[in-house]
Amino acid sequence: MNKFSLAVAASLLVLGASACKKEPTAANDSPSAAPVQAPNGDWSKLVSQTSEGGMLMGNPQAKVKIVEFGSMSCSHCAEFSKEGEPKLVENYVKTGNVSFEFRNFVRDPLDISASLITRCVGATPQFFDLTNGIYADQKSFFDRLQAVPQQQLAALQGMTPAQQFTKMAQFAGLQEWAAQRGVPSGKSSQCLTNQAEIDRLVQMVSDASSQYTIEGTPTFLLNGEVVEITAGTPTWDQLEGAIKKAL
Repeated sequence: MNKFSLAVAASLLVLGASACKKEPTAANDSPSAAPVQAPNGDWSKLVSQTSEGGMLMGNPQAKVKIVEFGSMSCSHCAEFSKEGEPKLVENYVKTGNVSFEFRNFVRDPLDISASLITRCVGATPQFFDLTNGIYADQKSFFDRLQAVPQQQLAALQGMTPAQQFTKMAQFAGLQEWAAQRGVPSGKSSQCLTNQAEIDRLVQMVSDASSQYTIEGTPTFLLNGEVVEITAGTPTWDQLEGAIKKAL
């Protein structure tokens, strides 16, 4: 795995080719919320947005609070989405003992475009459905981008950020993909040019980068403390071990 360096300005202008990295090195504070009840006894159906800009699934007052800093263009994040998150949700989040917050840690135009699409549905369970769906189909988006002539990709640098992200979504087929999953193209077009949301994503990365040493994604926090992940051992096994110790 290669390290990547993330500069906010560069992430708006250049399609990055850096690899993601499993080893997290950051700590953070966890969110709080007013007393609420689980919908039909299933906490995974409750989704709220945190003050940091992340989407939190589950009981805001859970004993154990997990935060993931994830990139939509990160293969290791996609691996956790497939192998770890379903177990986290089924065995821990649904009961209300653990909450799971996903914070977008964008690093390139494709990442931002995909994040804007997923966040288009707001703080709803569909956010996690779309996020996991993009991870599942990540390779197809990469394949479509690889087929785009380099001249067209280079032309992105002369566009405004909103124009870049709309064009990137078109190149990758993100809007068509989202429309098939309940997000009309008209709505996704608005989200891709939503400057306030673009600024929020950039600010989330700026805040995280200025406060913590995040060298790669996914980075996990447990109750505000980094979960040290050792390369070569399944991420979920290590994260679950930390959860069990904290419960």
